[in-house]
Amino acid sequence: MVEKRDFKRVDEYTWELPRDFRDDMRVPARLFGDAELFDAAFRDRTVEQLVNTATLPGIVNYAMAMPDFHQGYGFPIGGVAAMRMDGGVISPGGVGYDINCGVRLLGTHLEHEEAAPHLQDLATALYQSCPSGVGGKGRERVSERELDELVTQGAGWALKRGLARQEDLAHTEEGGCLPGADPSQVSARAKERGRPQVGSLGAGNHFLEIDVVEEIYDAGVADAFGLFDRQVVVQIHCGSRGFGHQVCDDYVKSLQPAVHKYHITLPDRELVCAPLDSPEGRAYYGAMACAVNYAFVNRQALAMGVREAFERVLAGRVRDFDLFQVYDVCHNIAKFEEHDVDGRRMRLCVHRKGATRAFGPGRAEVPTDYRDVGQPVLVPGSMGTESYVLVGTRRAEELTFGSTCHGAGRVMSRSKARKEIYGAELKKELEGEGIVVRAGSSKGLAEEAPAAYKDVSRVVEVVHGLGIARKVARLRPLGVIKG
Repeated sequence: MVEKRDFKRVDEYTWELPRDFRDDMRVPARLFGDAELFDAAFRDRTVEQLVNTATLPGIVNYAMAMPDFHQGYGFPIGGVAAMRMDGGVISPGGVGYDINCGVRLLGTHLEHEEAAPHLQDLATALYQSCPSGVGGKGRERVSERELDELVTQGAGWALKRGLARQEDLAHTEEGGCLPGADPSQVSARAKERGRPQVGSLGAGNHFLEIDVVEEIYDAGVADAFGLFDRQVVVQIHCGSRGFGHQVCDDYVKSLQPAVHKYHITLPDRELVCAPLDSPEGRAYYGAMACAVNYAFVNRQALAMGVREAFERVLAGRVRDFDLFQVYDVCHNIAKFEEHDVDGRRMRLCVHRKGATRAFGPGRAEVPTDYRDVGQPVLVPGSMGTESYVLVGTRRAEELTFGSTCHGAGRVMSRSKARKEIYGAELKKELEGEGIVVRAGSSKGLAEEAPAAYKDVSRVVEVVHGLGIARKVARLRPLGVIKG
């Protein structure tokens, strides 16, 4: 059993468990957080899961947990691990069930004062335009053949369907399409679940949010991103819906024999994996990439729904109702990237589970118009609290394979939140603070109450202090739309 005293404090925000703590560890384990967040890591299985991650074949440098860490499936949420191509593995538990859950930020040319009289109508229109809820049907109807095209082409498919603009793709991670997608590796059940849900928000911690830019920390970077003080913006947080969940579930089960076949010893069966260069590993990657592309299209369809809602409510009432895309980031994914390891440039498979890519200036993967400043990093808060726009750094590439936090991180399970928090009362509180709420159920509101999450500002201060992302702007919610 790991105890706090087993870790050494490397610096103000870094805590390290040495490789020799346990015989099966291949690399040290690192937790990022201040003293209070570090203490919180021992309240669930976060530390145990992080140590287990450090045992995976092919892992390089460290097994890491970002400061929004909490217990997950296999990896902890907030977990980051990079695997070498020769001898490394890929693990569904290192990606998660909601493959390519991510955040999209849309900017407007409106100031808060212009939009304020229309917030109630905007919230209602968004709730109507962007379907939500458990099992909810989406905006787009696709055939089986079209679904295979969608998961192969990603946002390019949406562009051909008139659901995207070219600049949307330019401002989406991977250009909105992860290479290597193979629909033949996706089960019929996953396709059956995913086909009716394209363009839907889902439930749980997924949301649409109307925000106002309340504080600018870096005027130059904010200007590059198209952000300004008092600006109205919209966040979309969702993933690959039932499609991605089924892909993960299928491979968590089907990869179990591969562990024995390739003589992999695991301390936790939730870390089920396969060698990257094996048929089983390639099959999972091909299916996972399909779910990644599904999620890109899902958020793209929702973005068009947001644009339609704004036009419906604001046309003829404001000077400019159009929305442009700032960026779209993933935070549940495994990707092939090049990084420096021990002075050598290496191609690695980087698992980010509840963690966001945070590349700094100059990387070819960063959109051309952001390349001088770095990649936008989107960190949503819990419902009713502030959110942040950050920018990636070269320091992140040195310390964390270009990774940073993805949100606040839970401190209370959904079941506990339902017992301790009343959704109807929470809605009254939020509305009392001037936040318009549209939600499908009081239970869903209770599960996502701010009390169920860490303080996102505390998490952001850690990554800013570490230098693995820098603060650009703080957003305050004006309207929240939940499933």
